[in-house]
Amino acid sequence: MTVVEWKKEETIAVITMTHGENRHNPVFVEAILKVFDEIEQDPSVTSAVITSDDPKNWSQGIDLTWIMSAYGEKRLQEIKDFMYGLNRMFKRILLIPMPVIAAINGHAFGDGAIMACCCDFRFMRADRGFFCFPEIDISIPFLPGMLAIVKKAFPYYKLEEAAFSGKRYGGAELEMHHVVVKACADSEALLADAISFGKTFNKKRPIYGEMKKRFHKEIIRTIDTEDPAFIEPLALML
Repeated sequence: MTVVEWKKEETIAVITMTHGENRHNPVFVEAILKVFDEIEQDPSVTSAVITSDDPKNWSQGIDLTWIMSAYGEKRLQEIKDFMYGLNRMFKRILLIPMPVIAAINGHAFGDGAIMACCCDFRFMRADRGFFCFPEIDISIPFLPGMLAIVKKAFPYYKLEEAAFSGKRYGGAELEMHHVVVKACADSEALLADAISFGKTFNKKRPIYGEMKKRFHKEIIRTIDTEDPAFIEPLALML
């Protein structure tokens, strides 16, 4: 089953998540990493847009069914490998040498919201879909790297509210606080606006990539040096 696919709209790579709630598990992580490798190998691509073919969900985050099954069956190394895989996915989005735009056409919760924060720019629907960090309500604190990622996308005052309340936000409110570039009228307008925005970029990859490395240096350092202290003992939940 294909969980992620992509096609080219002129110079824009449109990445479509195709598995319902688009929850993150080892299959999803490997699929999206493969897609980014393919996109980077195409020199004609100038930007990437990530969307979903599900009318309700962009991504609901970690596949809790998979991870709880793995815990129950004591497949602990698989869980560790998956967590490191998530970080590889985050870093790939953060560092790929082109703009990455999240076209959030439905709910983005938890790890799905963090994935959206990895992107350089975000667009949402105004008519449907919520953006939420529910970690406070399910006793799963952010890993240090995750916290570093969301700090780049949210103003600090708004991130405190989002992280400590678990509040759900619509596109209009997040546009007001500059978390998203635009809250679009509907799903058709969302994808069209995200692609049009991507077409405004035609930057040379070496300079764009170097700028991303310098901008996100501390995020990468945090992921690489601080996250293992929580992943290795699987200290992921309270």
